[in-house]
Amino acid sequence: MSTIFSNSMAPVERAALEFRCGRPVFIFDKSDVVSCAVATEMVTDELLSNFNKVVDSKIPDIVFTHQRAKTLKIRLYTPDIVRVPLPDWLSVHQIQQLADPQFDLVAPMRGPFHAKRDPVPDSVSAGVKLAKISKILPSILVSRVPLERMDQTPEILKVFSEDIENYDVSIASRLEKITSAQVPLGEAENARIIAFRPLDGGIEHLAIVIGNPRPPGPILTRLHSECFTGDLLGSLKCDCGEQLIGAIKQIGSEGEGVLLYLAQEGRGIGLINKLRAYALQDQGFDTVEANQRLGFEDDERLFLAAAEMLKQLEFSQIRLLTNNPRKIDQLKGYGIKIVERVPHSFPSNTHNERYLSIKADKSGHLF
Repeated sequence: MSTIFSNSMAPVERAALEFRCGRPVFIFDKSDVVSCAVATEMVTDELLSNFNKVVDSKIPDIVFTHQRAKTLKIRLYTPDIVRVPLPDWLSVHQIQQLADPQFDLVAPMRGPFHAKRDPVPDSVSAGVKLAKISKILPSILVSRVPLERMDQTPEILKVFSEDIENYDVSIASRLEKITSAQVPLGEAENARIIAFRPLDGGIEHLAIVIGNPRPPGPILTRLHSECFTGDLLGSLKCDCGEQLIGAIKQIGSEGEGVLLYLAQEGRGIGLINKLRAYALQDQGFDTVEANQRLGFEDDERLFLAAAEMLKQLEFSQIRLLTNNPRKIDQLKGYGIKIVERVPHSFPSNTHNERYLSIKADKSGHLF
């Protein structure tokens, strides 16, 4: 069965939509282990009842990442994720609360929860990855089902675990140029925007080419992950808007260069989860702690798409506008030569001063 969805990310895209709609998905792996999974965040009484019918009322596991499990004081016996048999005394609302840290201070007394120690099937790990791809909280309810159950329940989508695990790399490495247009900018009138789209799924990324830079470079380059609140609304909680306009202005003043605008909101966790992280920051947690309490790494971004865009633009050497050493390391690993790191920072304000200091202290940003 491992070849059913070969070379296509479409089933993963569809499965992510099923998760976001609160519907279960069958995930199977090379060992023919089949897991029926549903996103914890989307659980309702009706959904849980239907889920129990599919899995013949087997007690499902609730699955967390290590980051979330640490917050819930669950022992970490298995790599990366933790499975806990779902206690029958939990209400649907309480199940949702276990995945959502906004309730941690309201309902701190939980458990104890006893994690399983046996090896985690690939299909279960892939289910948590699918939740991340769906940009919802990285927790699932899951039960193992017989292989024949997939054929008996054709209305439930089937997806191969390896396709889920390879999704990020696959969509980033299979970009193609879709269109381009001249778009005069306030800080750089001679600008052209080029849209890139994965061949078989995924969201678009943009390259803003300023002036007429000649390959192979080195050219002044900025990797900018989209930030709705900072870029569009001028939020004072971060420095993203200043970094975006500042980069365009600096590249424009030099006469040529490239800004890659990447669809990686909230360091890769999505806008809704970023707003959740902001709410946790209002409770006193810093930006790294907030992401981890949600169940994510402090930075979930992959910069392979940026490297692929540069290669398609025929640039192999760049002067990188950044304070983030992870960008440097990843681009080097993908074959882009970093000739120079050009510092890119702006004065703090009373709303983002702690955020910027945490990026330096915990995430290793350079200023």
